[in-house]
Amino acid sequence: MPDIEKDRETCWQILNEYTKSESLIKHALAVETCVRAYAEKFNEDVEYWGNVALLHDFDYEMYPSAEEHPYKGSEILKEKGFGADFRKAILSHADYTGVKRETLLEKVLFACDELAGFITAVTYVRPSKSVDEVEVKSVKKKLKDKAFARAVSREDIKRGAEELGVPLEEHIEFCIKALRKNKEALGL
Repeated sequence: MPDIEKDRETCWQILNEYTKSESLIKHALAVETCVRAYAEKFNEDVEYWGNVALLHDFDYEMYPSAEEHPYKGSEILKEKGFGADFRKAILSHADYTGVKRETLLEKVLFACDELAGFITAVTYVRPSKSVDEVEVKSVKKKLKDKAFARAVSREDIKRGAEELGVPLEEHIEFCIKALRKNKEALGL
């Protein structure tokens, strides 16, 4: 495993080199937060898992089409010395790539991607705009509201929990708690 894959500072620089949108950077940080928490829970490599999550969408702003994202990102990371497993995890987070999610990391990344964004959206509509006010029941209620955060795939959220083998409520609760621990950095 190349050292670069565990170097958060380098990964953070790559993210900021390719992503200027504050909301996309916050999304990367939110997904990283949830994935790192799962890495801890499963006694996996927190730095490696976190960096995969941090970079999962780094190419999206420059290459937003399904023809380019996350393929361009994978090419860029390969040129920078990132290994095949790191890149495969990122490629597997988008169903349309056809890259199967086989490892626990790949399943966790997929499960956390849409949900972290959705919990963030729920937080923003709370009166205090604090993740401390977000509860599982409020997230589930908003999931039923098709007009709320309509770009978020409810199907991906449900399937992510299923592929992970965790009940949806438990998965939502886990991610809320993870985001609360990092709320200052996330602006939540």
